[in-house]
Amino acid sequence: MLKLSRINKRRLTVFKSHKRGYYSAWGLLLLFMFSLLGDLFFNHKPIVVKYNSEYYFPFLFVYPESHFGGIFETETDYKDPEIKKTISSKGNWVLWAPIKFGPMEVDFNLSQPAPSPPDDRHWLGTDDRARDVLSRLVFGFRLSLFFGMLIALLGSFIGIGVGAVQGYFGGKVDLIGQRLIEIWSSLPELFILIILTSIFQPTLILITFLMAAMGWVGLAAYVRAEFLRAREYDYVQSAKALGASRLRVIFLHIFPNTLVPVITFFPFRVSAAITGLAALDFLGLGVSSHVPSLGELLSQGKSNLHSWWIIFSTFCVMVMLILMLNFIGESIRKAMDPKSIQK
Repeated sequence: MLKLSRINKRRLTVFKSHKRGYYSAWGLLLLFMFSLLGDLFFNHKPIVVKYNSEYYFPFLFVYPESHFGGIFETETDYKDPEIKKTISSKGNWVLWAPIKFGPMEVDFNLSQPAPSPPDDRHWLGTDDRARDVLSRLVFGFRLSLFFGMLIALLGSFIGIGVGAVQGYFGGKVDLIGQRLIEIWSSLPELFILIILTSIFQPTLILITFLMAAMGWVGLAAYVRAEFLRAREYDYVQSAKALGASRLRVIFLHIFPNTLVPVITFFPFRVSAAITGLAALDFLGLGVSSHVPSLGELLSQGKSNLHSWWIIFSTFCVMVMLILMLNFIGESIRKAMDPKSIQK
């Protein structure tokens, strides 16, 4: 069992005492777990099919029509009346997801032209391509959170590395590094992203690389300051005198003391990355339009102002996600504050 030190126990207590952040952390975790299991709740394919005493899992694997009494070797259309009739005979059964439409599934049997309003078939209506809004919100939420955490992690690694080198070596290394960082940070991040995504085919990998390359500067400054201060401590000087290598001094003796700003700013960095991705998708410069994205839904809401259900539901999800991350970051910041620990 993981044992916490006295100071970390105190930090955890302070974090729990700030109810907004504590409950937001649990709420975000539950929503994230639900989104990870989204294929079990939103899917145009059955979850389980029992046919001739054998079990099939179409939401995970592709089965040809011939498996279920058909004549073709193509993927089975489980909504086809003949296939449904064949499978339902002789005691076989099918377990469907609660919502029979995935995030990229087009409903060709709408009672109204797309975008259609909410009904018992589509709880939050459809977008202008007849795709279920609720399923796209759930999968867009998952994509945004994954993307935000990945950007925050990559940016943290870069920022820690640059800040550690500057702070530990100081002198000319620090001076030259600061001048280069000043030049890099003066570049307009959003404009560069827009220009590059206009030149190259925008993919999630490209956007991740670009945003990670632009988002590490702020953290590097804090890590640099911590290293500049910590390298003069007695235990660091003692480790150097005993012949400890530079890597050992950096990672074992100094780095643990720089984790406070890294942990504190992590939720805010996730929030900023999510907002950046939504902005690019809103402008049509982000991921492909068939990929479920909060920014793409916001863009559809702008283009279809009469379809209030698109913009309203997406706006609520976006605001809820950003607020929860900011509440968590605020509580972490207070928990890491030395003044709060000493009370």
